Amino acid sequence: MTTTTAPFPFGVPARQSHVLAGLDALARAIPQALILEGGTASERSAMAMWLAARLNCRDASPPCGACPVCVQIRDLVFLDLQYFDGGVETIKVADMREVRTLVGEPPRGPGWRVIILAEAQGLTDEAANALLKAMEEPRPGNVFVLLSPQRERLFPTLVSRSFVMTLAWPDASVSLPAGGEDDPWPVLDALYGFWRSGRGWFSGVKGRPTRLTAERVLTELSRELAGFLAGRADTPFTARLRVCGDPDVPRRMDVLLAECQEALIAMVNPAVVLDRLATRAYLWLRG
Repeated sequence: MTTTTAPFPFGVPARQSHVLAGLDALARAIPQALILEGGTASERSAMAMWLAARLNCRDASPPCGACPVCVQIRDLVFLDLQYFDGGVETIKVADMREVRTLVGEPPRGPGWRVIILAEAQGLTDEAANALLKAMEEPRPGNVFVLLSPQRERLFPTLVSRSFVMTLAWPDASVSLPAGGEDDPWPVLDALYGFWRSGRGWFSGVKGRPTRLTAERVLTELSRELAGFLAGRADTPFTARLRVCGDPDVPRRMDVLLAECQEALIAMVNPAVVLDRLATRAYLWLRG
C-alpha cells in the first residue's frame, strides 16, 4: 500500500485524516466508551487499532507504529488489548462476562486496556446486556471501543453510554472488491440474473453464504441504491430500478435492505435472509 492511500500507522487511509486528528485530540481525555461508525469495516478496525496504540505507545509522538507495543497491538498479542470480531463470528455472552471480570482489574501495563468490539452489531442480546454491565463500573484505565456501520444498529443503551465519532462514509461510486472467502459477487450476480429473468436464483448461489457475505451483499446494494438516487443507473440493479415503472420501489428497497440487516443482527440464517431479499425484490423489479 502506498503512502498516498495509507500514510498513517495501522493502515489508516488518508481520507480519514480529519477524523484521525479528532481521535488524537480525544485520546488526551478518552471517554470510557467510544463508538466508531461510518467508513468501511477495515477502516473502522484500523482506527481502533491506531487508538489502542495511541493510548499505549511510549514514543514522544504516539503511535510510532514500530515499537514493541505497536507491533504487539498490530499482531493482536498485546496484553492490554482485547479484540472481538462480530463479522467473523457472533460475540457471545461468555466473552462479555469474561470482559466484565477483566475490567474490574487495572491494566497490566502503564497505559490503557482497550476492549475493541469490531462489527459490534454481531453482539447477541445476552452479550449486549453483559457488555452493559461491564461498562457500568470498570476500573480506571479501561476503555471500550465499539465499531459498527451505523450507531442505529447497536442497542440504544450502548449508544447512550458512548461517545460517537463518524468516519468518512464510503464513496458511493466505488464498489466492493471481489475475491476472498466472503466474496459477495457470486451472490450479487445470481441476484441480478434472477431479477432479470426470474430463474437461476437457487442454482446460482453455491454453498451456504456466511453472515459476512450477506452483510457485504446488503452493503453493495445499499451503495448502488444511493447511486441510483443520485442519478446513476450503471449497474444491473440500478438499471432494473430505472425500468421497473414504480417510483415507490426505491423507498421499498431501502426499507427491505434495512429489514434484512436487522434480521442478520437477530442471527437469522443468512441464506433465509438473502432468499427473502431475492423474492421480495423480484416482485417489484420484474415490471
